[in-house]
Amino acid sequence: MREFYPLLIAGAVISAFAAAFILAYAFMKDKKEAIGFDRNMKDGEITKRLLKYARPYVKQFLVVFLIMLASIAYDIASPLIIGGIADLIKAPFEMRDLFIRLGIYISILLVSLTCQYFQAIILQKTGQRIISTLRYDTFEHIEKLSHHQFSEIPVGKLVTRVTNDTNAVSMMFTNIFVNLAKNSLVIIGILIAMFILNLELTLMVLCFVPFIVIFSLIFRKFSRKAYRKVKDGTTDINTFLSENLSGMKIIRVFDRKKQKMAEFDEKNDELGRAKRRQIFVFGIFRPTIYMLYISSVMTLLYLSARGYIYGLSFAGQVITADILISFYMYIQKFFNPIQTLAEQFNWLQSAFASAEKIFTILDIEPEIKDDPGAVDIGEIKGDIEFDHVWFAYKEENWILKDLSFKVGAGQTVALVGPTGAGKSTILSLLCRNYDIQKGRILIDGVDIRKYTISSLRRQFGQMLQTVFLFSGTIKSNIVLRQEGVTDEQIWEACKYVNADKFISQFDDGLEHEVREFGNNFSAGQRQLISFARTVLYDPKIMILDEATANIDTETEQLIQDSLQKLMNIGTMIVVAHRLSTIQHADNIIVLSGGQIAEQGTHEELLSKRGRYYNLYTLQHRRQQLMS
Repeated sequence: MREFYPLLIAGAVISAFAAAFILAYAFMKDKKEAIGFDRNMKDGEITKRLLKYARPYVKQFLVVFLIMLASIAYDIASPLIIGGIADLIKAPFEMRDLFIRLGIYISILLVSLTCQYFQAIILQKTGQRIISTLRYDTFEHIEKLSHHQFSEIPVGKLVTRVTNDTNAVSMMFTNIFVNLAKNSLVIIGILIAMFILNLELTLMVLCFVPFIVIFSLIFRKFSRKAYRKVKDGTTDINTFLSENLSGMKIIRVFDRKKQKMAEFDEKNDELGRAKRRQIFVFGIFRPTIYMLYISSVMTLLYLSARGYIYGLSFAGQVITADILISFYMYIQKFFNPIQTLAEQFNWLQSAFASAEKIFTILDIEPEIKDDPGAVDIGEIKGDIEFDHVWFAYKEENWILKDLSFKVGAGQTVALVGPTGAGKSTILSLLCRNYDIQKGRILIDGVDIRKYTISSLRRQFGQMLQTVFLFSGTIKSNIVLRQEGVTDEQIWEACKYVNADKFISQFDDGLEHEVREFGNNFSAGQRQLISFARTVLYDPKIMILDEATANIDTETEQLIQDSLQKLMNIGTMIVVAHRLSTIQHADNIIVLSGGQIAEQGTHEELLSKRGRYYNLYTLQHRRQQLMS
């Protein structure tokens, strides 16, 4: 009985480790339930959704699989060849026999290396195509989200989904899935070879398999949780940077650098703690698998020594030197894929955590979408009607209350009133940035919900108070990738709105660089570029939302002249605080509390001496005092 004590001690140590890990897992499950840990998507569901993206590339993966079968021949055959060489050199041998076996070994090795090269090339190309499709789908879906949904999701989080998370998922297609399949085939092939070689030693190796399965399942849970924390921390950092780098001017104006650094330091520390937890999980898993490997090698040597010394046999098989060498190499190759699995678990959990976050975005149902049977709007005249419209951003906190008015085709209508009266809301509803709760909005007598969103929005040209310019050139910001536009047409649009006066001062003209957010242009210049963009777009309905609010006096004269020209293009709805800019409007609607307080022309409203008269008189006095 004493001769089996070493085996019993090894079994007791491994069992103690298993018991400790099972207790840790049980504690983690209880803790999850106590703190409300949300498991979210299951791995099977994530895998199923990801495989949909791989389906068009089945042929490429089949080729990789066939190449992989050829490459694993080295892993299975090499121990037998080395064991045969060891058996050969025990007695007098011919060098020719040794060279033949070495030649076979080198040939198999070269074939394996060549197969691995082509496998990597095919996988990388295929994987990048799959990820490009996933990245495209994610960005396309983000574009469909409503204004309200954009306000609920931080921009930094969306950026992380399209960039960092898709890169993490790419590892799954270019590395993880194929390596998992390869390692599985290697393990199966090695087990078959070991069964043929020696049954006793194979059964000994299989005694360690249940512990491998237990440890892998337990650490899979810990690894998944750790990777979620890392992904959450990365998202928080990106969101913080996106917001605060954009608002750096405000941070400096109010001297809040120390406070912002403290906030960043807190988020940075949280990400660091998440990374350390992830490393800790990995740092336990791989040494544990290595312990099983060393234990199996020691058991192999112990059983082999006893069998050789005492001449023992099992099922008619004896242990010889060549079998010992081959089995030693097989055990190493058996545990190598499992040890590598530790890293692959890290990558796999990272990919699953990223994929889960991407699918969370893709699963957000757009609040504004085409109604069933919606059609393209086609050519329109530009008649607009709000018919008993009620709207609230949240529940029944009504912004617009039973609002009704009409705008004739080609007319210019101005909306005025205090902040919160509903002026900008009307413009957003007209473009279906939000949907109303009650009533109807009609264009040419047809409810706008019967038109497709894209065809509806193509009818509008919007000039807002804050003009957004993209990094690029003046030309790219005016054209916005619109096809078939010539430089002559662009210059004609610029001349029409007086933007040519400052653009022609640049040596490179339309090719002049536009930096991030157009920071190298004045507010007036940015506004004139947006006017040129709108004219080139040739909309049927134009929307101006406080387009002259932050313009200097000199630029305002150019913009006023531009506005007069724009009024001749089509229907125009203007929101303005400067009442001097809307005196020539066909109708001025004064809003208060989401309802129409009064409406009429400039002269009609002044004669009524109501709200408009009071606003106009107050502004006129201010201008006189300033002058």
